[in-house]
Amino acid sequence: MQLTRTIIAALSPAILLGGCATLEDVPTARVGSAQLKQANGVPAGTVQLYQANGELRISGAFAGLRAGSHGFHLHTTGRCDAPDFTTAGGHLNPTGAEHGTQNPNGAHLGDLPNLIINANGTGNITATVSENEDAALAAIFDADGTAVMIHQGPDDYVSDPAGDAGPRIACGIIRSS
Repeated sequence: MQLTRTIIAALSPAILLGGCATLEDVPTARVGSAQLKQANGVPAGTVQLYQANGELRISGAFAGLRAGSHGFHLHTTGRCDAPDFTTAGGHLNPTGAEHGTQNPNGAHLGDLPNLIINANGTGNITATVSENEDAALAAIFDADGTAVMIHQGPDDYVSDPAGDAGPRIACGIIRSS
């Protein structure tokens, strides 16, 4: 028993430090955020937009959602009218690119990795937005704003224009910080 405690005590700092980010990885400026809600008004999570090392990153924490993989995208209009959130428009695509990170022609600005929700209904995501920082910020904070959306099913990363991710289940309007 004492040997086990000694091993755990010796390894704990190495394990903890191995998972730490460097100071270069720490976001330097929060530029936006969104509170996501489901169609019934129940909170679904929070998203933050950060500038770091010349990139624009999105980070989110979610709860109360069905376990599994869900399409996670930026949508063209900052409106989230329930029940189907169609007022958010399609994916944010200022350059007219095709959809999907696995599309040989490249992805558009609204394409993000799938959100994985655990069996307990919670999940987290951090991703780098696919456009350069200045262009992304201009598109996100344009006159009609931008919404962040969670879909019922996973994005297949190929199907144009929306990845075949199914109905929209949670939405939030990105507000500048």
